[in-house]
Amino acid sequence: MADRLGPVTEYGDLSSDYHAHFTRNPNDCVLKGVERRLGDLPDPSRETADDEVREAGQLLARAMTLAHGKELDFDERLDIDLAVLSLEAEIHRKTYTLNGKPHATQLPRASDDIGDGIFFMFVNDPRPEADRLADITRRIEQVPDYLESALERLDTPVDRWVGIDVEKVSGLPSLFETMEGWANDVEWPDRRRLSTARAAAETALASYAARLEKMPTTRQLHVGTETARRIVELRGIDKPLEDLHGLAREFLAETSDSIERLRAGLARKYELGADASTQSVHDFLNDRYRVRAGDDYSVVLDRYRAELDRVVQFVRERDLFPIFPDQELTILQTPPFMAPSIPAGAMTSPPPFRDGVRKSLVYLTLSPELLDEHTELGIPVMIIHEGIPGHHLQLATASKHPSIIRRHFDAMEQAEGWTTMLEDYMLDIGYRPELTDEIRFCAKRDISRIGARVAIDLFFMTGDRSFLDVGVDADVSPTDPFEAAGNLLVSVTGFTPGRVQAELNWYSQERGYPLSYLTGNRLVWDLKRDTKKAQSDRSSADVDRAFHRTFLEAGNMPVTFLRRVFRHRGLVD
Repeated sequence: MADRLGPVTEYGDLSSDYHAHFTRNPNDCVLKGVERRLGDLPDPSRETADDEVREAGQLLARAMTLAHGKELDFDERLDIDLAVLSLEAEIHRKTYTLNGKPHATQLPRASDDIGDGIFFMFVNDPRPEADRLADITRRIEQVPDYLESALERLDTPVDRWVGIDVEKVSGLPSLFETMEGWANDVEWPDRRRLSTARAAAETALASYAARLEKMPTTRQLHVGTETARRIVELRGIDKPLEDLHGLAREFLAETSDSIERLRAGLARKYELGADASTQSVHDFLNDRYRVRAGDDYSVVLDRYRAELDRVVQFVRERDLFPIFPDQELTILQTPPFMAPSIPAGAMTSPPPFRDGVRKSLVYLTLSPELLDEHTELGIPVMIIHEGIPGHHLQLATASKHPSIIRRHFDAMEQAEGWTTMLEDYMLDIGYRPELTDEIRFCAKRDISRIGARVAIDLFFMTGDRSFLDVGVDADVSPTDPFEAAGNLLVSVTGFTPGRVQAELNWYSQERGYPLSYLTGNRLVWDLKRDTKKAQSDRSSADVDRAFHRTFLEAGNMPVTFLRRVFRHRGLVD
């Protein structure tokens, strides 16, 4: 019997069972704030995946039947439609094939399965230290058995993905060391048990990495056009792949024109010469506005925290966005086991089923090579995107929505469309006016990545090299898909080699997510323009406030669904 979270109705029953289904994985329980099975690692076996697919199919059948009923109000019907979409997406994700085999059998994810839950319990879990350490210790004790099961699941994994997991697994001992140090610091009574578990786990990790590297592998990572179309469709994006490709070409051309105008103005301002190249202007700005941290990365972290305070003050003074009091944002350096998949920064959203303060974590990947990503010009945009009014504010607000289904729902084009829209909007309304052109120039170069992401995501999914043709001068002829994609990404963004490789790592694994940035950006801007047009009798500031409040308080859903909310509330025609 599922925990009852909803009213005693068919809708309430489905919501409760949906919640139980999407908290079967112990890591989901940790990340979503559900106090169940917190001392377990996920089960990576094929049998468990098959059970989850069967259960999802049963829930889907119930949801589709309920969707045709007549007793649902607007919000309930919207929720059921979201449930149908997410269940169909889960079934597809766990059943589509790569190289004639289930996709999961070629994707080693031991580092994520082991590290994510442990680290989250360490940094974002309000329970007593003893309870958290007990659950972490039980997880570490399970590492050897988990790794055996993970290896049994794999069948000719993708070579690049093997390398990613091996690199990330090599960072887990430092996480375990931190856990043991924490246990010693608080004099946890069972710390000897943790020490014993750590030694066994680290031996098992070394063996896992060695055995994984000896496995037969493949370099073929493309799933084909039809599977790609279905992946995009199940993200709630109702655009053909060809239209998305065209969107990328248009965006990159427009962004290139903007960068050129800004380059010319900045070259004059700083007397760099009229023919100063885009890259030379960018290099100059990176050096001039570098955070002088040396080897002390805490200086960079403190600079981000100060910028967060500045953004919040700016937003509050103008009453632009509804910021509720019980929210908190913690900024920290990316731990080693996560760094290979976080190019510059990332955010972990508040657990939506935990009472109390809504706390997000922002990770910043810091190294000598990557410090050019964390300048006085890049920091404001990162805070706007990842923090307030970006991901943290949106997802913290969404975590308070009464709908169980919306609190579970993963709508990346909504989230990324919101944040990338804000990068321009905040500068447009006067944030950091003394450096607007400098920040916008660097931001435009950086946001060019979202055009490249569409092209590379489509190429990685389909294998169709023509998707890499987006009107950019880049050599996309290499047979190695990562080399071809990397050449395009460098040509578009000028990213450092380390960031390029980290970007490509997650593009290749998170099918359909990279293209969500630009797609969402355009859909959100379209929705905002349509809102202003329909509300033309109101002041621009009032319309902005209404748009922001409705967007934030609607909860998680694709923008195509969100438009239904705006129409229901009379904000768009």
